[in-house]
Order: sequence, then C-alpha cells, then structure tokens
Amino acid sequence: MDADKLQWLRKRYARPDGDLKAETPFREALKQTGAGGLRQKKPYAGLPTLLDFPYRENWEGLDTVLVGVPMDLGVTNRPGARFGPRALRAIERVGPYHPTHKVIPSKALRCADIGDVPFRSRFSLRRSIEDIEAFYRRIAAAGLTPVSAGGDHSITYPIMKALGAERPLGMVHIDAHCDTAGPYDDEKFHHGGPFRQAVLAGVLDPERCAQVGIRGSAELSWAFSYDSGMTVVHMEEFHQLGLPGVVSLCREKVAGGPVYLSVDVDGIDPAFTPGTGTPEIGGLTPLEAQMLLRGLAGLPIAGGDVVEVAPQYDPSANTAHVGASMMFEIVSLLALQAIA
Repeated sequence: MDADKLQWLRKRYARPDGDLKAETPFREALKQTGAGGLRQKKPYAGLPTLLDFPYRENWEGLDTVLVGVPMDLGVTNRPGARFGPRALRAIERVGPYHPTHKVIPSKALRCADIGDVPFRSRFSLRRSIEDIEAFYRRIAAAGLTPVSAGGDHSITYPIMKALGAERPLGMVHIDAHCDTAGPYDDEKFHHGGPFRQAVLAGVLDPERCAQVGIRGSAELSWAFSYDSGMTVVHMEEFHQLGLPGVVSLCREKVAGGPVYLSVDVDGIDPAFTPGTGTPEIGGLTPLEAQMLLRGLAGLPIAGGDVVEVAPQYDPSANTAHVGASMMFEIVSLLALQAIA
C-alpha cells in the first residue's frame, strides 16, 4: 500500500466526521442524514411508524401522508391483511436514502404517518368501503398525496373514488391478478374486483391502465380488463419484453394524466412474499418490482398503495420487508416529483 495514501486515509478517517468530508456522490446526502449529529438513530428503538416518518394527527403543513388501512373483509381466500399496516410499521432499515434516485424523501417531502383509517365496524365490508372513501376525500380536499398500507385490495376502489373524483386516474398495477372480476357470492366489493368498480364509477380510465405480473388460473375472471382496454402484461410477456420494454410500455399507456400506483405483494413471487392471501408462483422478484417502479420517475403520481401483506403466513417477516420497500419506492417517486 502506498504510504502517503495510508497516511492520508488515517488523517481523514480517524476523525469522527471523516465520512462527511469524503468526495463521494452521496456526500451531501450523508451530511443531511447526519444533520442531527453523527449518532445514528437506533432502528429497533422508539415508536414504529410507516417508513420511520413522524406520526402526526394534525395534517397542517404536510404535502404527503402515509396511511394504514387495516381492513381485509374483502378477501376470497386467506384472511389476515388487516395486520399489514402494523407489520409494515414494524419494519426497520428501509431508507432514508434512495441510492438510485439519490434522494432522501424525508428531506424532500413534508410527510408523516397519520395513523389508520377509522372504521365504524369490524364486521361490515360495505360500511368499511364508505369509511375509506370518506377519509380519503378529506385527504384529497386537503391537497395531500396519500401512500397507503393495506389491507386487502378492495381498499383501492374507495381510495380511487376519492382521488379520481375530479379527473379519472391512470394506473400502474403490479399484481398476480387483474382484480377486475364481477361479484363473488353476490358481493361486488371484494379484493378481486376493485378496478372493475373504479372504471364503472368513472374514476379510473382503463385506456391508461397497465397491469403487470399477471398469471395463474384466475385468468378466467379478467374479461373486463381486455374489454375495457386495459394493458395486461402476463409474466411470460414480462420476460419476453424485458424490464426496459415493460417500463416503456407502462409509461406510454399511462401518459396524459395523473397516475396511481398499486402494488399487491402477490405480484411478487411467493418465494419472497409468502405472507399473502392468494399466492401465485412464478412472479416478479423484488428487484424487478423495484426497478419497474423506479422506471416511472417523472410521471405525475397522484398516490399509491401496497396491499395484501398478511404477516401471519410469513414468520420470516420478508413479506412485510418487501412491502415496506415497495412503499419506499413510491414515496421516493413523490420526493423526486417534489424537487423537480
């Protein structure tokens, strides 16, 4: 080793603040994360919140809100996604710096975890759908952008009703299932059909929807996706097109208006996310899902959600970790949007 270089390294890095002086691409970000002192916050200490953002009951001064929606009355198979928001809050070591986008969302956004949607009933699916819509209408009226932790996928319909009331949304949707089915057991509000209901309500533009990762025998239920003009990318097509091709397709299809991002963790292969209600083998890897979301930078994101984390089926907590990471990807896109 060069003696002079070793002496220089000792001189700089023997100091507690040596890293802050380094000529690296992330030096400014490092300074920002160390703004409160060089001691790092203990990831296992303190009250858990979504992505470690502060908890706030008062929305004044915010531009982005993280919301828990602990409701899974719309599941068709295994229940348990009502525990998803709590599981995501318990995940540590996601963020605060996004190394690809080179952004610290907590510095770019005025964002807070505002807690959970208040539900009047733990038994009534229809009343719960009403409660979600009412809560998100308040969020929309306040001019805030929500990123939500479900809950099952039925929660997305009332969220879209609130956010798309003035102008229909486009959507990029990562999932094993299109979720455009008709009624099950005479009930139309379930996690297999939120996007049919959103289109019929006039709050989701099917011509501006891309559904990625679709697979499995539930294909028989997705006629509405094709007839309405949604773009459906099955897993076979995902690998044929390649990730850059899928990103380009998504960007092309959703152009022209606000875009909602919805990530069902069963879109990711159950080798990585077993803790979900309707797992389907052969899905995306977490990295593929991350890179797909990263490829959407610059789109006008109106909100997003991560749904169907059912932690009791995954003792490793990997599913919640992946879910929190997907939420961080969405929040990072909003951070880029804020500083653009």
